[in-house]
Amino acid sequence: MIYKKKLIEVALPLEAINKESLHRKQKAPKGWPTSFHKWWAQRPLAAARAVIFAQMVDDPSAHPELFKTEKAQEKERQRLFRIIEELILWDNTNNERVLQAARDEIWQSWRWACAEFADHPRSKDLFERHKLPPFWDPFAGSGSLALSAQWLGLESYASDLNPVAVLITKAMIEIPARFVDKPPVNPEARKHIGSQTGWKGARGLAEDVRYYGKWMRDEAEKRIGQLYSKIEVTAEMAKHRPDLKFYVGKKLTIIAWLWARTVKSPNPAFAKVDVPLASTFMLSNKAGKEAYVEPIIEDHHYRFVVRIGKPQNVTAVTNGTKLNGANFRCLMSGTPIGPEHIKTEGKGGRMGSRMMAIVAEGERGRVYLPPTEEMESIARAAKPQWKPDLQFFQHALGFRVGNYGITKWSDLFTDRQLVALTTFFDLVGEARERIRCDAITANHDDDAKHLRDGGSGANAYAEAISVYLACIADRMVYYPQKSVKANFLRHASC
Repeated sequence: MIYKKKLIEVALPLEAINKESLHRKQKAPKGWPTSFHKWWAQRPLAAARAVIFAQMVDDPSAHPELFKTEKAQEKERQRLFRIIEELILWDNTNNERVLQAARDEIWQSWRWACAEFADHPRSKDLFERHKLPPFWDPFAGSGSLALSAQWLGLESYASDLNPVAVLITKAMIEIPARFVDKPPVNPEARKHIGSQTGWKGARGLAEDVRYYGKWMRDEAEKRIGQLYSKIEVTAEMAKHRPDLKFYVGKKLTIIAWLWARTVKSPNPAFAKVDVPLASTFMLSNKAGKEAYVEPIIEDHHYRFVVRIGKPQNVTAVTNGTKLNGANFRCLMSGTPIGPEHIKTEGKGGRMGSRMMAIVAEGERGRVYLPPTEEMESIARAAKPQWKPDLQFFQHALGFRVGNYGITKWSDLFTDRQLVALTTFFDLVGEARERIRCDAITANHDDDAKHLRDGGSGANAYAEAISVYLACIADRMVYYPQKSVKANFLRHASC
């Protein structure tokens, strides 16, 4: 074997790689893989691209016949660094000039290797100069490395023991490649097929995801829209809120309902009162737009009002009714509420919930409103036809909700959330059949071969779009308190 040092063995532009990785971790852009589906240990794409490139490209010191001095080698190394610095930027993901420059360097190093091993007994199998070696990753996770390898022109093969990881990787790598350069099949896009030719790559696939995602959103609104009605700002609401005067008489779209879990007070004097377990009463910490919830105690009950501006007692508002750890205090009496009391209440079926505030979308930004009886009654009127009543492990490491009487997956959601989620997942199946029919009309092969079996006809295409629609719906499970309409459409547009 002739050993040639690769760039990764000598040096990398680490500062640039770290900067881009941190930037995208803090704020993922539209189209970023985590906006498709959450994976807990996703590797930074900037680092993945840089590592694969640097593993494939020779360091200049490996070719002293071309770069005879250390100064010449360092100059060439800096040129390669500039390629990496452009390559790792997410904004250059579709920049063919940048990608091709990186691919050219990989091909150059590969042809050198093929020439050096021309006399190898298995040179035809291992060193085919017209074909890059494939990329293999048996522990791919969400596929950052495999996806990066594909961008760089390598044929990627990846898998994982976790089926969710496999699904994510297939959706990012395998499915787009199978339907590359295909125009969309939805009726709206087909009206303009003759005048549009820009369906390069996965753009046709993405257009269908957007179209059928919007169809699902609209259909869901018809079926369960009554559970997500708009809220009208009344003069009474604006009586002590100058910030609401602009919205009086207007109906605003709600984007979140904020709730607090409740238990019976341990103080005998208030044993019939459901007191909130709120880790904070702050709604917004943004400078100049602070908002918080203030509990108003009246007789033997309480109600929540929304205040605008900095609270006088910042600590009390920030901490809510939480003392420390799993300890809270009774809102009515100040009596400490220990974790054992909370667990007992939960296991006894006495843990409830109370709406604290409503967040709406206004013309001038977010609007924070107090809870209303109407909104709370609408939420409690939801009756799911089906629930995920499968029990989960009661003693799983780091997952101790079973200690509080929450034993089934359905216990983690409100009834309204369950109605919304099951509605969307039912619509995925309906959308799949609609897509299949539209694909047949668009002249896709009318065969029954499944996507998993290597199919590429109407049935497989419908399954492919359904994978993305299901993942979009699955994203909503992370943010179930948000508006169905706003949340689903946001992810369908990514």
